[in-house]
Amino acid sequence: MYDFDELTAFADVMTTGSLTRSAQKLGLAKSTLSRRISQLETRLNQPLLRRQANRLIPTEAGLLFHNYCTELLAMAAHSQEALAELREEISGEITLEVHGALARSWLASAIDAFLNRHPKVELTLHTRETPPTKMHSNSVHVWLGPTHECGLNQERLGHLSRGLYASPRYLAAAGTPHHPNELNQHAWIDLLGTASDGLLLTHSEHGQYTFNPPHSRLRVDITTLHIDAIARSQGIGLLSHWLTAKREQHHPGELINCLPGWEPVPLPITLLYAYGHQTRRTHALLEFLRSQVPAPWRTSPATV
Repeated sequence: MYDFDELTAFADVMTTGSLTRSAQKLGLAKSTLSRRISQLETRLNQPLLRRQANRLIPTEAGLLFHNYCTELLAMAAHSQEALAELREEISGEITLEVHGALARSWLASAIDAFLNRHPKVELTLHTRETPPTKMHSNSVHVWLGPTHECGLNQERLGHLSRGLYASPRYLAAAGTPHHPNELNQHAWIDLLGTASDGLLLTHSEHGQYTFNPPHSRLRVDITTLHIDAIARSQGIGLLSHWLTAKREQHHPGELINCLPGWEPVPLPITLLYAYGHQTRRTHALLEFLRSQVPAPWRTSPATV
């Protein structure tokens, strides 16, 4: 086994070429530094340094061993850093940004479990309906919808399948459509123009149909308001099956899938975070979010 004090002494003298300068730098007596190098040479049974004029230079063995010495010292430093971090408690401030459609339906109760597990973490929770473009190392975002290259690590958590919904009262008054080509006869409730360029609907038995929504008299930019407007009989709109099922648990019978089987491409759910080394609290939050992904999200988009 190597003595790391001896390795440090040798590596520093290799840099300075002087016992005096290295002793001053390391805060050691010159005799102590000289003894450590002598002990290392005895251990290796090879001379590592020789004097030339007023400078110490490496022997052939010294040049060869210096590469290994540097690697050993680097590995020792990395191991100490890793162990020191392991001893640290998970604490400090962290920010979690969640798409507004998911914040209450998914994380409202689950986040308490994270805080109880890590009592020294301070969490700031933001909801937003626009994707981030940059984030600091102690920030995590959960986005619902298509993503683009934004300089962040993008990790897919799952997908939300969607369908066309209306309230029973609206359908009783306006009639129930039996094919997407009848949707133009109905009021359309829009969420930030998500279907303004046409909506491709697919049915496992009846093929595909591109629906171009009529002008919407009510346009909203928050998912909760979108669901509320459809539940209040304002018209037909595109909703996530999972989000609608969560609402139905508290308000049963308010919403009906009025064209079952006709669905657009599912929406991806993506975990966004900064590249590079993650702090322990960020790593803990990422692991927690992964563990909280509902089973329906994991359904392959090809089968929903």
